[in-house]
Amino acid sequence: MSAGVILVIEDEQSIANVVRIALERDGRRVICVRTGEEGLAELPRHRVDLVVLDIGLPGMDGLEVCRRIRADSSLPIIMLTARDEEADRVAGLELGADDYVPKPFSPRELAARVKAVLRRGTAAPRADELALAGVTLSRPRHEVHVGGRPIELTATEFELLAFFMENPGLLFSREVLLDRVWGLDYPGGTRTVDQHVAQVRAKLGRPELIETVRGAGYKAVRQ
Repeated sequence: MSAGVILVIEDEQSIANVVRIALERDGRRVICVRTGEEGLAELPRHRVDLVVLDIGLPGMDGLEVCRRIRADSSLPIIMLTARDEEADRVAGLELGADDYVPKPFSPRELAARVKAVLRRGTAAPRADELALAGVTLSRPRHEVHVGGRPIELTATEFELLAFFMENPGLLFSREVLLDRVWGLDYPGGTRTVDQHVAQVRAKLGRPELIETVRGAGYKAVRQ
């Protein structure tokens, strides 16, 4: 049985082949295309579980592809980048990417990150319905509301918020959050926790919900 359909949008054929082989070893069906336009065209034709997306695509770049996918979907996205500048990584995360892997990369690491991102979206929940300080979260429906207003979150943002809501008043370091929410050592380090917390606060419009404890980490307010 297939373990999931992965859409790979990568213009360098040699890299696409490496990604395909690594993911097919895990029993996944892999669809490879070379441009952002082709990738967007393939999405409605298949039941894609995750997108592996290169930032440096010809024509429409990966950031624009990510932006268009996020306009109407929370489909998990892992970005590939050959660029070593933090600004590119931050831009991808702010647009809603769930993870990124810098080139050159280990095929085993990429496969592990795909597993981790998919696992975050399918792991058995400890509670189906959560409520905290006027924010409600439904795992079965993958919905978040603030005062009855629906909020769109990426898969990682959703899991981060759920973790805080399940543990109100408890302080967690960035390292613990990386382990409990991301499940692997993240290439961007603890900086990605700060970025995702900022994105969740902005989308909820409730910056006070997640408190920064200087030099220690974050905690959600108590009910």
